[in-house]
Amino acid sequence: MTDSLEMRALIVDSANGPLRLASVQRPVPETGQVLVRIKASGVNPLDGKIRSGQAAHARQPLPAVLGIDLAGTVEALGEGVSGWLPGDEVYAMATGIGGAQGSLAEYAAVDARLLARKPGNLSMREAAGLPLILITAWEGLVDRARVRAGQKVLIHGGAGGVGHVAVQIAQAFGADVFATGSAGKQAIIEGFGATFIDYRKSSVEEYVAEYTAGEGFDIVYDTVGGETLDASFKAARVYQGHVVSCLGWGQHSLAPLSFRGATYSGVFTLLPLLTGKGREHHGEILREAARLIEAGQLKPLLDPRQFTLQTAEAAHELLVSGAAQGRLVVEI
Repeated sequence: MTDSLEMRALIVDSANGPLRLASVQRPVPETGQVLVRIKASGVNPLDGKIRSGQAAHARQPLPAVLGIDLAGTVEALGEGVSGWLPGDEVYAMATGIGGAQGSLAEYAAVDARLLARKPGNLSMREAAGLPLILITAWEGLVDRARVRAGQKVLIHGGAGGVGHVAVQIAQAFGADVFATGSAGKQAIIEGFGATFIDYRKSSVEEYVAEYTAGEGFDIVYDTVGGETLDASFKAARVYQGHVVSCLGWGQHSLAPLSFRGATYSGVFTLLPLLTGKGREHHGEILREAARLIEAGQLKPLLDPRQFTLQTAEAAHELLVSGAAQGRLVVEI
């Protein structure tokens, strides 16, 4: 940096444009905000969609600094903020949505309500890979489906971002967890303690019969969308079953769900960032989850490759290619 009031940031100027490293003005925290010195920025599929101009629902027009998740340290407090001190380590899903500057930068001014203390047993890199997927999994399982001990829970896409966290949350709450995936993901799913189901080899009817005696699962969390959501409706427990999806954006027949007397909830994790309502709850979720993390019940699956602002383009290429072996994080 050439000036203490400037910072480095990666900017995307137009759809599918390159990540341009630039020196820009450092933000000043407004009332209710905290200035965070960002140490790591999580890379999410939504970042790629915003970059390509395919995410109107995120309301993040280009040019923009991308990055929704962050981990870092408190640098300064805006007016009216209490409970934080400079140097406090935090993590959050707080940037890169609704016109807000993203986390691929050295600093960001963020709503204090969205922040939580970083789990002490995670590095900045590990913590930055969690917030969005963690909140998404928690809202579905805990807030909507009220997961509890003894339930049978099916996670579709159990090795994916939201999926591998959902598996661990359900287990932490005492559920008996099953997860679908391809054969190549079996070791990951079983490594997190879930019963693996190869969706290419077993039909819905077959695994519902094998693992629930035909009754269905108490909770089915679809993290894949499309035909997988249709399959979820057929896998729900008769009468008490509840299906949750974070990708229920298509047109689907509710008949299979209705005929089982089951229920459905959608999860749209961006709402608090877009509307300003419910932001405190995002901070609460991250604080509650930190207890599970520090108790050894929840951990992120990270791709072993490491990236910086100078090499962040490679992380985005991995994201688009689908070749990542876990969460991608850019260290700053």
